[in-house]
Amino acid sequence: MADKTYRPATQLVHQGADRDPVTGASAIPIYQASTYHHFDGEPGEFDYARGGNPSRKQPEEAIALLEGGVEGFAYASGMAAIAGALSLLKTGDHLIAPADLYGGSYRYLTRILPQHGIETSFVNTSDLRQIKAALQPNTKGLFLETPANPLCSITDLKGAADLAKENGLLTIVDNTFMTPLLQNPLALGCDVVVHSATKFLGGHSDLLAGLSTTADPELARRLKLWNNSTGAVLPPFDSFLLARGIKTLKVRLEAGQANASILARRLEEHPAVKKVFFPGLPHHPGRELHHRQARSAGAVLAFELKDNAAAQKLMKSVKLPIIAPSLGGVETILTHCWSMSHAAMPAPLKKELGISPGLMRLSAGIEDVEDLWDDLSNGLQN
Repeated sequence: MADKTYRPATQLVHQGADRDPVTGASAIPIYQASTYHHFDGEPGEFDYARGGNPSRKQPEEAIALLEGGVEGFAYASGMAAIAGALSLLKTGDHLIAPADLYGGSYRYLTRILPQHGIETSFVNTSDLRQIKAALQPNTKGLFLETPANPLCSITDLKGAADLAKENGLLTIVDNTFMTPLLQNPLALGCDVVVHSATKFLGGHSDLLAGLSTTADPELARRLKLWNNSTGAVLPPFDSFLLARGIKTLKVRLEAGQANASILARRLEEHPAVKKVFFPGLPHHPGRELHHRQARSAGAVLAFELKDNAAAQKLMKSVKLPIIAPSLGGVETILTHCWSMSHAAMPAPLKKELGISPGLMRLSAGIEDVEDLWDDLSNGLQN
């Protein structure tokens, strides 16, 4: 069993439990049970699967261990994890969020939260002054992504968390891009961390999952109440796949990062490319800050083509990348941000933010980088 004294690579493999406590099996079994016998009429650790499941317990313990939380929670999707974290707000509250954030989060913040009487102001969170200027008497939460999706803008997590604490705000961070292996927002003073575990933590594009954790026992109690009450929980088989995926995160992410770094530099030099967004590039805005709060640049980059029409040609030409609205798989995934990941954003807003029809997001997989480059460069020439 892993604990907080082990280094991250060891924690990833051994997690909260690395073998079945009953049989000694090398993997926690898939407990496909909806309810559990109450011996002598008394409930044990598990009584009904919505409230807890041994298979789900493994990734829940893992995310708490890896992020430095007191308890973890596994959800049926990344958006369910975000919804769970935002359930900590109440009617009449005001939230501050990044202008350049994931399109699914934007949809939830603009179309669902207002139905619950919660309004959101969108600002450039990489400028702490803009966060401060957006404060209202009823502001209760700060929702962050860094690097932001898809332009990789960088927000000062400690600075934002300090500002939030000064004003009595909850700080919620979507840490999907970085994973707990590269960045730990709780250690920087943030309150809740969420992950779309569909992405790097699962790592094989074969499940939907979300995870969250907090270092605050009272927040953990409230998150658990929402998780159990709504039933938006991760099923046993997906829990099994997620626990297995987490074990290989280090080797997958290291390979993906190495590929992303090489591809980013080559794309910068390609005549069809207007700009590359990647925290690993020397001139990337906020690069120094990013490397103070994170341990590496990650495996996701974006690049804008000089000709918007070239995006469609590229997607039709490439053979290796999966063309899809996702990231973090062992295979390279190429996303047309305008029509996929950020389709929920109005066109004028996308243009204002710099998300043009020629912007592509690339999540580097673990393939041979020379094969990837041959494929991409061929597509960019066609």
